Amino acid sequence: MPEHPLAPLERIDPEFIKKIGEMDALVYADGALPRKFKLLIALAFDAAQGAEKGVQALAGRAMAAGATKAEIVDALRVAYQLSGVGALYVAAHGLKDCLD
Repeated sequence: MPEHPLAPLERIDPEFIKKIGEMDALVYADGALPRKFKLLIALAFDAAQGAEKGVQALAGRAMAAGATKAEIVDALRVAYQLSGVGALYVAAHGLKDCLD
């Protein structure tokens, strides 16, 4: 399993990374929006921002939270509408193993 992307910072400032983890747990907890929808929103943002590895990680988390492949694709339609075709290229590359 690859090292977590924040692992180098965690070695330097573990308390800060712990706080980030706590915020992550709060943000993605079920609330007015279910966890899977929040993860799909984040996936769309990462696709729009060119974060291929983020798309890949968030797709896995979203599917573990109950999201379907169809819901992932639907979220990417929104990313495309707001950010353009670049979001689709990033998402396609990040999802090549998840959607096959």
